[in-house]
Amino acid sequence: MYQDYLDTPKGFPKPYISVTANEEGITSLYFVNEKENAINSSTIINQCIKQLKEYFAGKRVTFSVPLVPEGTEFQKRVWKTLQTIPHGEVWSYKKLALTLGSVNYCRAVGMANSRNPISLIIPCHRVIGHNGKLVGYTGGLDIKRWLLHYEKVDIEE
Repeated sequence: MYQDYLDTPKGFPKPYISVTANEEGITSLYFVNEKENAINSSTIINQCIKQLKEYFAGKRVTFSVPLVPEGTEFQKRVWKTLQTIPHGEVWSYKKLALTLGSVNYCRAVGMANSRNPISLIIPCHRVIGHNGKLVGYTGGLDIKRWLLHYEKVDIEE
């Protein structure tokens, strides 16, 4: 396993992004308050950090770094579908559930979202309540709000 950190932009609610990877791709990306020692940074992590810097510089809206999140088959389907939500758009949990096959998946979609191990790149921050309001985000609503504002999305609060 490999790990490294990226300093977040000025005004971001947490000072660092922790990125971990294995030989195949990125395994996690979390917003953190403290750095631990980096563990043998890898080419994949370096590529990810480069793409994150481009995103925060306004030069990237999609990511091409390989991702290998661990989860159930359903969670992986949700996470793959999240990656189809365009930059600058939001979907409701209901729309995401319907895209996956049934409105009855709403609760399961919410649970999968909350277990997304690769925040930002798998853009779970782009999912909002059916009433257009900002709801639920494991990293904290302050981070969700910041990311959506950065992507120029108007949301109700």
